[in-house]
Amino acid sequence: MLNPLYEVVMEAKFLKLKQNIRSIRFKCILCIALSLLVAVPANSLTIKEEEEMAREFLKVVQAYFPIVEDPTISAYVDNLGRKILASYPPQPFQYRFFVIKDDTYNAFATPAGNVFVNTGLIAAMEDEAELAGILAHEIAHVYCRHISKKIERSKKINIATLAGVAAGLFLGAAGGGAAAQAATMGALAAGQTAELAYSRENEIQADQIGLEYLNQAGYGGEGLMDILNKIRSKQWYGSEIIPKYMMTHPAVEDRIAYIDTILSGRKVDVKPLTAEEKYRFKLVHTRVVALYSDQDVALRQFKGELQDKPSDPLANYGYGLTLARSGDTRQAVPYLKKTLEANAFNSQYLTALGRVYFQAGNYADALDALNSAISIQPDNPESLFFLGRIQLETEKFAAAQVTFEGLLRRYPDVNELNYYLGITYGKMGKLGMAHYNLGVFHFKKLDFKKARVQFQKALESGVEPGIQAQIDQAISELDKVEKGKKG
Repeated sequence: MLNPLYEVVMEAKFLKLKQNIRSIRFKCILCIALSLLVAVPANSLTIKEEEEMAREFLKVVQAYFPIVEDPTISAYVDNLGRKILASYPPQPFQYRFFVIKDDTYNAFATPAGNVFVNTGLIAAMEDEAELAGILAHEIAHVYCRHISKKIERSKKINIATLAGVAAGLFLGAAGGGAAAQAATMGALAAGQTAELAYSRENEIQADQIGLEYLNQAGYGGEGLMDILNKIRSKQWYGSEIIPKYMMTHPAVEDRIAYIDTILSGRKVDVKPLTAEEKYRFKLVHTRVVALYSDQDVALRQFKGELQDKPSDPLANYGYGLTLARSGDTRQAVPYLKKTLEANAFNSQYLTALGRVYFQAGNYADALDALNSAISIQPDNPESLFFLGRIQLETEKFAAAQVTFEGLLRRYPDVNELNYYLGITYGKMGKLGMAHYNLGVFHFKKLDFKKARVQFQKALESGVEPGIQAQIDQAISELDKVEKGKKG
């Protein structure tokens, strides 16, 4: 099943056009959709086949979409998703939750439990209940196997039409733009445009089931209502260029009316969020806005908050992070120091200060701040990551190796760790492992040419048998790609 996927991916890379990022994403989704459809079996999809599709989809998403590799954010979303999942019956899939760096208001799920939420949607939220509502809805789509069943039933449709409709399905209500729409409409000309799109019935069922298990997890449905109203208000601007059947979640008006009816007739015992739970959401929300939203918008937002509340720790935290992101580390430091006036033992605030000192090249002060953060929270991944960066820059290579290897064991999906571990091994003269980790880094980015070069160098330099077996397997997959391309 790897050949069709990698063939279309390589074709997409081969046809490098000077297009905006929306068009690039559109092409990637077309590749995903097409590869999945080519692989559809003659009979109903099995759980194993859904899982295979999900793995291949995830490879391309990770390679082409800016997945947020921020452990503070990803761990929070993952924990919240699993809290909701705990109220569901046993599931056949291993669910995974991801955040995509994109300003549009969108979230979607693939077969077999991959759930994605855009940073733009999180930035629009005000509390945890809104995010819980979105995750519960997406989990319900997977639970009901809405996408999988539509793929099963869609074999009668022309494959180009299917690719186009699936592209629209995953792009979302505002994610495609005019360029994506124009590119998609050719594939949609066969006329069967809504075959894979969620139906009104799908959405109502996902809301009904999602609300049931959301309530069991201790949340009311008001959060889902609030975020749907925000999505609706967003669609009022420019929504005329996106056909209704192209929306990831159509019939927002109908859904709001339906959910309102359910809520008016149902009493739910909602457990109030603790101060710590409220703070965790606000911290994550602040990081999303400061580090992953439009930089100028973030600066204006936090500056406005500070005018109203100059001593607010989170406003200072967000403004400091955004200033540092813009390159103004000197001005960022006083704001991050101010966060510590309210709580001198906050590991996140100390880490942010250490991060900015590191960016400024002030390794001594960075090390002081990071060591303080680690003494308070020894497993803080951001603190440890920048500690490893300092160890690498100050030529403490053995210590950096230990730090990066430990992080990689805990966070194998964070590809940046493979890169820095490879650089560290190289500085230590361990060339086999250096080339291996750099090969993994390029392989995950689907830069197969560079990956092959690094893997070959790793074999020439010598690696232990277990690593050699992994390299052999990776090269075998690269050979399949080349064979598929020539065929």
